[in-house]
Amino acid sequence: MTGSDVSPAFRLAYVPGVTPTKWVRIWNERLPDVPLTLVQVSAAEAAGTLRAGGADAGFVRLPIDRTDLSAIPLYTETTVVVVPKDHLVAAAEEVSAEDLADDVVLHPLDDTLGWERPPGVPAKERPATTADAVELVAAGIGLLVVPQSLARLHHRKDLTYRTVTDAPQSRVALSWPEDATTDLVEHFIGIVRGRTVNSTRGPQAPARTAGGSQDRSGAARRKPAAGKPVGKGSRGGGSGAAKGAPKSGGKGAGKGGKRGGPRGRS
Repeated sequence: MTGSDVSPAFRLAYVPGVTPTKWVRIWNERLPDVPLTLVQVSAAEAAGTLRAGGADAGFVRLPIDRTDLSAIPLYTETTVVVVPKDHLVAAAEEVSAEDLADDVVLHPLDDTLGWERPPGVPAKERPATTADAVELVAAGIGLLVVPQSLARLHHRKDLTYRTVTDAPQSRVALSWPEDATTDLVEHFIGIVRGRTVNSTRGPQAPARTAGGSQDRSGAARRKPAAGKPVGKGSRGGGSGAAKGAPKSGGKGAGKGGKRGGPRGRS
């Protein structure tokens, strides 16, 4: 099999906390013949995976070394503190880092917030992962400050979280290798940016005919020139349609307008 015979595919990396479901659904609708494979990576591994060719593009957490990577920042997450439901912090709607000064605050090795100095009292040992830290919070060992999506990802019934107003925040971006900006990458960028199917760059899915089959000719039907008849019965077609149609603003339209009016509150 030659390189030209290989079916195209798209590999999308994503870090914990990011939910690419919506974008994957749109991709499958627009490019049903191009399979999209999800590749889950840790935040620390994301940039290396893209550089090594392990994925065509990926959702990463900033900052990353952008020497040879392009990145489009997408959104900034709220930062929260994860606490047991019976903890004093759970009684507040939001807290500051200073409010956590007397508590043990866990700082996992895969932390994505980039603290200069984490709040609270440091634990004797740093948990290896955020998941491990959540288990320690449930055991009453300490608290954990993370992006809100990670608090939701590791949700437990015995834990809750509250916003930390002055903590660092995590930014999520779409990234890809600069020298590998392919048509498929351009297409996915368009999906993430909200472009319509007609304005999205890159390959387009074949148009489908009324019977459901794909029109692979790529030729669009030409519209008739202005002023020329379309077919039989076209002469005077506009006036003929007007005779059989009710006049706008007539009694029928008026009654319909009244019937569709807003109801008052009971």
